[in-house]
Amino acid sequence: MDRAAILAVLVAEIREVVPELADQAITESDSMAELGVNSIERSEILMNALEKLDLDLSMTQLHGPRNLGELADLLHGKF
Repeated sequence: MDRAAILAVLVAEIREVVPELADQAITESDSMAELGVNSIERSEILMNALEKLDLDLSMTQLHGPRNLGELADLLHGKF
């Protein structure tokens, strides 16, 4: 799966878990914290995205990225 598709999955999951963001522009330079996503929502978004991407990673393997672009890069590297 390419990076753009991974980013699209992340954005779709953010909009599904946090419906208030459905109409907001979300870019790869945004962080979930900057978007107002709380820690429980972030966990749900990540778990859903991993399932959709068919990746089996622990949450600790997802620490480090500062924004959605970096997260997409990290996930892309796991394929």
